[in-house]
Amino acid sequence: MKAIILNEAGGVDNLKFVDIAKPIIKNNEVLVKPISLSINVIDYKVRSNNGALNWILGADRPAIIGWDLSGTIVEVGDAVTDFKIGDAVFGMANFPGKGNAYAEYVAVPSTHLTLKPTNISHQEAASATLAALTAYQALVEKANVKKGDKVLIHAASGGVGHYATQIAKHFGAYVIGTSSAKNREFILQNGADEHIDYTTENFQDIVSDVDFVLDTIGSDTILKSLDITKQGGTIVSITNSNISNEELEKAKSKDINLSFLLVQSSGENMLQLSQLMEKGILKSFVSKIFPFDEMAEAHLYLEKGRTVGKIVVNI
Repeated sequence: MKAIILNEAGGVDNLKFVDIAKPIIKNNEVLVKPISLSINVIDYKVRSNNGALNWILGADRPAIIGWDLSGTIVEVGDAVTDFKIGDAVFGMANFPGKGNAYAEYVAVPSTHLTLKPTNISHQEAASATLAALTAYQALVEKANVKKGDKVLIHAASGGVGHYATQIAKHFGAYVIGTSSAKNREFILQNGADEHIDYTTENFQDIVSDVDFVLDTIGSDTILKSLDITKQGGTIVSITNSNISNEELEKAKSKDINLSFLLVQSSGENMLQLSQLMEKGILKSFVSKIFPFDEMAEAHLYLEKGRTVGKIVVNI
């Protein structure tokens, strides 16, 4: 089978196409033939940075990266009872760890997948994996966002942000999204109640008494967000695993629950997302689709940092 491997971190030239043997599945796994993959910020960070590559995948080389997939099951492990050959499935595979999604066949634990709704495409399904899981785990499992909460989502036009907006609205929250002015209409049409142009406005001058903040940006976003989060509120960062003592002390002084979230593969959560998508409550916005042999171009496009919604790669 064809796969894309990394022998070391670096530029997109380090993404090497090779022919390797198909994976041999374990008893608890299924073999998926992907139709579509989705790529995320973590993909190019792992590809370009040796520290990130070792952190997520370990030291074994060569490595195959990629975690988001939607496709068809072609083999089923002996202990798997919830799927059969021919099922269309989607999910985030093996994260953190060796996702192996940049390949024509991928071995995936069955507990990381769910059935794809018939009313959505493989491209839409592949998109709603790592990014949608991150949003769901942050808003639902970490923060328990509920009706009437005021929610601030930074970079609300991005992969995680556009799902987080829809999920927060589904649970009845008042949603404020930040982005540049050019994405204002997208954010409002996606369900946000209010938009802030971060290029011309300071969000801390506009909003206050926020129940939940989703930090998808990093830098000084946490410190600024602490100023506008109400006592007893929650801030979840998906970018900063090393929360500073200054940030922790400030959060403690306001009784704010501040934490970093590293998303985890979960078929149970994927089922919740699948049900929302089947009902039309949660929708993927796919901004660009690349063929598999243009994976390098897909990485470069995402790395520009101006992507609205998601980028998909078809195999």
